[in-house]
Amino acid sequence: MPLKLTEGAMGDAGNAKFFAEAVDLAYLPQDQGGPKFAEILGLDAKLISVNNTQVYVGTNDDHLVVAFRGSEGPIAVDGLKDWFMTNALNLLIQPTGPLAEEFLGAGTGARWHQGFVNAINDIWQPLYDDVSTKQKEKERCLWVTGHSLGGALALLGSWLFYRNTMMPHQIVTFGAPMVGNQIVADAFNREFAGRIFRYTNGPDPVPFLPMMSLAANDFVHVDKAVIVGEASQASNLIGYLGEAAGGMVQGLLSGDIQNKVWGAVMNRVNAHLMPDYRKGLG
Repeated sequence: MPLKLTEGAMGDAGNAKFFAEAVDLAYLPQDQGGPKFAEILGLDAKLISVNNTQVYVGTNDDHLVVAFRGSEGPIAVDGLKDWFMTNALNLLIQPTGPLAEEFLGAGTGARWHQGFVNAINDIWQPLYDDVSTKQKEKERCLWVTGHSLGGALALLGSWLFYRNTMMPHQIVTFGAPMVGNQIVADAFNREFAGRIFRYTNGPDPVPFLPMMSLAANDFVHVDKAVIVGEASQASNLIGYLGEAAGGMVQGLLSGDIQNKVWGAVMNRVNAHLMPDYRKGLG
C-alpha cells in the first residue's frame, strides 16, 4: 500500500518518511521514477528537466508534490564542489533577470546564492505552468521537497510559488545548504512560519556550506532545523571544517585550501546521502 501524507500534521514523522522516499525517487529517470512514484507514494508523477535542473511533479486527488532532484546522482556529491568552493562572496548576489523582482521581494538588501538562482531560473516557467494547470484542474495541498542541491531549489521554488499566490503547505528538505543572507532567512521565517522542516543529519557537512559561512555570517539558514542522527556531531563538524579552512581570508580560498576543505567534506560524504537520513528517521 502506498505511503500517505497527513495534511494537518506539521513536522510529522510519517510525512518526513514520505518525502525521504520522494527525494530518493527524484534521482530516477522518468521511465523508472514515474512507476515508482505511483507504486510507493500513490502519485502520478512527471519529470521536468531543463539544462541541469530537474524536478518531479506528482499528484493524486488530494496532494500535489514538487520534488527537486539534487546533483546528477545521489552519490555524485563531488559535482557540487563548484557550487560551494569558489569565492563565496561572489556567489551571494542581488538577483537580476526575469525573476529578479520576485527575489528582491524578500526585502531591501536581500542577497541570494547565484548558482541556485540561475538553476531555478532555468526551470521555473515550465514548472509553474505545470503546477498552475494542475491546480486549476483541481486545487490540492501543495508540498515542496528536495535533497542536497534539490533542497536549496525547494526553498527558492517555494518562494516563487508564494510570490505567485500558491502558498506551499509544507517545505521539507534534507541536507540542504544555505541559500541567502540574513534578510533572505528572515523573509522565509516570516512568510513560511511553521511550514519549513529542514532535516539535517548531525555529521552531514553540506548544511554548513557554502564555505563563506565558516568565515563570516553572510550565509544564514532558514528555520526550522530538525536534527536526525547524532546531534552532538554537528558541533564537532564545525570545528573540523573550520580547521580545514584555516587561512581562508574574507571568503577567498586558495587552491590548496579548497582541496583541503573539500577533502574534509568528502570524508563525511556518507552522512549526506539519503540512506543515512532514512536511518535517522527510523
